[in-house]
Amino acid sequence: MNLVSSKKVLLIASGDLRLAANQNCWAAQYAMEGQLGAAIARQGWTVKRAHTYDLEKQHGFIDSQKMGMEVFRSIDPQQPLIVAESVWQYSHHVLAGLTTHQGPILTVANWSGQWPGLVGMLNLNGCLTKAGVAYSTLWSEDFTDAFFENSLQQWLTEGRITHDHSHVKSFSGVTLPSADELIGRTFGQKFRQNKAIMGVFDEGCMGMYNAIVPDELLHPTGVFKERLSQATLYAAMRDVTDSEAHAVLDWLLAKRMKFNWGSNEATQLTRAQTLEQCKMYIAAVRIAAEFGCDTIGIQYQQGLKDLTVASDLVEGLLNNTDRPPSSRKLARSYTPARRCRTSTKWTSAPALMRCSPTACGTSWACRARRRCTICVGASRLTPGRARNLCGCS
Repeated sequence: MNLVSSKKVLLIASGDLRLAANQNCWAAQYAMEGQLGAAIARQGWTVKRAHTYDLEKQHGFIDSQKMGMEVFRSIDPQQPLIVAESVWQYSHHVLAGLTTHQGPILTVANWSGQWPGLVGMLNLNGCLTKAGVAYSTLWSEDFTDAFFENSLQQWLTEGRITHDHSHVKSFSGVTLPSADELIGRTFGQKFRQNKAIMGVFDEGCMGMYNAIVPDELLHPTGVFKERLSQATLYAAMRDVTDSEAHAVLDWLLAKRMKFNWGSNEATQLTRAQTLEQCKMYIAAVRIAAEFGCDTIGIQYQQGLKDLTVASDLVEGLLNNTDRPPSSRKLARSYTPARRCRTSTKWTSAPALMRCSPTACGTSWACRARRRCTICVGASRLTPGRARNLCGCS
């Protein structure tokens, strides 16, 4: 269709799946849409919402994949469409409809620290890119700056936005120092040969299709997934004692980490919630050790949110080499890299002390009851049976 002759654009807003989040964030979204609508009006265009405010739910977000599909059934697939985000949103709410939309698509977010709208938009952008959907994207603090208005004008008239990509350089045109290239290639070849396990607690967190890395892309790098269940994580949390959780918190406080604790668990972070996060950290470490994972990721999913606290602190700790020591009950320790006594091979966290039979054999004294990876599944066996696998003591 001719964008200039119609002068009308549709607007949708993907939201959270959680009712409380949508209700709390709606005021900011409403204000943002007002600013965006004014910017569009200054260009001589009109904007119409493709879905209405829900009086019962008290917000105007698309809050499920089913609702998103229903909204797109009433949209002219040729109509210019803006996805406006000032909040965290679940991309799968609108991804299905966007994959078949034929008109120009523009994702827009406000630059604000109140709610993570920009992050929500970037996740949607990642989903669209992965799905091969053509789109343009813009952001602004109040939608009055020249960059935003000039780019918006281009999209309204041409259906696309030309961004400055001069800072992006093709790797094929870069010449690496030969010594550095040799280090990289040697490491890459060894890593691909030895392989690594990436533990993932339920993929597709909060509709993040972009966060699901296809196995066929991972495998050539030497990385293979161990698909873990967040139900298992919660079950493992129940086996962590209060004293173990306190030990982790004491470690963090000794490191001068500061917590802005309050007393209202609905609106503030409390000490009790932090201790529960410490239990989740220990549980995640134990599961990583049990399955021999070289790395793990917790994607805070819907089931977990109904059972326990957010996983943010745990994710941060697992991403840091300086983190609380693991429990003595573990068969293997989730700590920074160490070296086998008879092997020259180093390993990164979790320190499962990977070594080959030829390098280590039966002479390796597995201190602190750690098991080398010759002991496949050793943590699921009794200590005596585990020793029989490679001779570790």
